[in-house]
Amino acid sequence: MAGLGSYEPGPRILALAGRVMHRFDPARQASGALRALCEATGFTTHFAIRNADEAVYVDKQEGRRPYQMPSRIGMSVNLHTTAIGKAILAELGDEQVLAICRRTGLAPRTPRTLTSEEELLAHLARVRALGYAIDDEENEPGIRCLGVAVFDHTGRVLGGISVSALAMDLDLPGLQARAPQVVAAARDVSAALGAAASTARR
Repeated sequence: MAGLGSYEPGPRILALAGRVMHRFDPARQASGALRALCEATGFTTHFAIRNADEAVYVDKQEGRRPYQMPSRIGMSVNLHTTAIGKAILAELGDEQVLAICRRTGLAPRTPRTLTSEEELLAHLARVRALGYAIDDEENEPGIRCLGVAVFDHTGRVLGGISVSALAMDLDLPGLQARAPQVVAAARDVSAALGAAASTARR
């Protein structure tokens, strides 16, 4: 029984809260910012959510290019090979990162993939300093991406968003020049997902 002056939600309130949370769709909450980023850059944008030791694409907006990215909604991707994945890993502690690496291994996807724990940890330190991660043909040959972490209402990293293009269409300096746009979009997505302003701005 609730004490004097306290409140306990009844079963109807709990059922209503459950229905509201069930309808809460992160992809739908993020779609406006993801679409705006796609329109602003002209390149394909993705939103992926962490699922245990990988990430899963939950939204994708095709850019205004004469090609399409091979990614698709529902596709699972490695954390250590992708820009979104590395942005997620950079928000975890080194011990968590190492635990993931030891469960999944650091299998190479391309000759550019980071395949040693030491190399990955050093790389993630740079990602933290920059505020974004780059996949420079590390997951798919000929494709570059720039990703930024996204946070949920608890302040924990939920996933990330990215801009992707063919390497021949966007060189590394050109990709890095888009970083402020991706960072701003990630803040908008985090805010839409209920993250506190201080979390969404980091």
